[in-house]
Amino acid sequence: MKISKAPAPRASKISIDMNHTLLRPQARLAPFSLAGLCLLCMALLAGCQWLPKAKAEPGRPPSAQPAPAPATAKLEWPAGLVERPRARWVPAAWGDLPGWGQDRASEVLPALRRSCVRPAEGWLMLCTQLRTQVLNDDVATRRWLEDSLRVYRVESLTGETQGLLTGYYEPLMNASRLPTDTRSVPLWAPPPDLASRRPYWTRQELESLPAAQAAVKGREIAYLEDPLDALVLQIQGSGRLRLQEPDGSERMVRIAYADHNGHPYRSVGRWLIEQGELKASEASWPGIKEWMRRNPQRLQEVMWQNPRMVFFREEPLPNPSIGPKGAQGVPLSPGRSVAVDPQSIPYGSLMWLDATEPLSTKPLQRLVVAQDTGSAIVGAVRADFFWGWGEEAEAQAGRTKQALRTWVLWPK
Repeated sequence: MKISKAPAPRASKISIDMNHTLLRPQARLAPFSLAGLCLLCMALLAGCQWLPKAKAEPGRPPSAQPAPAPATAKLEWPAGLVERPRARWVPAAWGDLPGWGQDRASEVLPALRRSCVRPAEGWLMLCTQLRTQVLNDDVATRRWLEDSLRVYRVESLTGETQGLLTGYYEPLMNASRLPTDTRSVPLWAPPPDLASRRPYWTRQELESLPAAQAAVKGREIAYLEDPLDALVLQIQGSGRLRLQEPDGSERMVRIAYADHNGHPYRSVGRWLIEQGELKASEASWPGIKEWMRRNPQRLQEVMWQNPRMVFFREEPLPNPSIGPKGAQGVPLSPGRSVAVDPQSIPYGSLMWLDATEPLSTKPLQRLVVAQDTGSAIVGAVRADFFWGWGEEAEAQAGRTKQALRTWVLWPK
């Protein structure tokens, strides 16, 4: 999970769809250039309000400003359109938001206030207003949002408006501080030489080569019973441990993403499909776990298909009602936080989702805040929905794979 996050590529999080399983290493919010903004506003003839400036892809020079179009020429894009590295924001109206009047709009305010602790550039003034704003109900919240924000439809650079919604959650596992007869699968903190050796040892090497095992010796945070549970934590990026200490006492702690070994994430679900072991419809996380339990002799073979190993850090859990931190560096809110591609939507952005509930035609249309990312969360209309923690959240996350449309709500 998708969840604590530190230097990118995010952890956090975490999507549990195993066809698009995500490892979300945390990423930091990248600053935007105010000077670049002014150029963008001029180029788009959109007035002097701040909008996020599209940054050049790494290794590629910024696009040159186009020459002014002749007075009689038709502009290529409508005035007010915003281009980002992997998305376009097209001006829209409040009436374009499906189900806008039915959402419990006030329920997004706690998540938005958390993002305002580290506001996106362009949100500072509105976040300052929010500290003193009295919004007692959904009607008042909607009215304030409509008075304060502009609506933009999100689409790909080629004009696609439909994308994918997946889900993730924060797992809860039983663990021991020391290895036992039943708990011997380690969760490691980053080894001291991680930064000087990139890429680092692969998953297979860390589990089989003496030299690699020596490098992580003494970095064990805790031990789990099942290698599959360890893989879930690495996919999700964070989790809660019911931890048994050497003196026999138990306490709840959180482990959060700290770093990874520099190798690409590869979905074991995708590999099982390619090998003909599972049909695509069977490659949910429960289906994968069931296959592995039927084929224990192949467990290591399957897990070694994913060379990436995630390292964690231990954090206290003083308030179990507060979610893990996402890539923005603020706690996630169940049902109101999403992971996004920050090259499409900046952290801290307020968004409107139009999708359906998992395995249902019931609309999932609501306000959410972009507060996290993940290595599988790439593209314009792409989001990972944070369901929270517990068994129901796990079930919902595993079932979420929905068609999606999104809008960004940005300060005027």
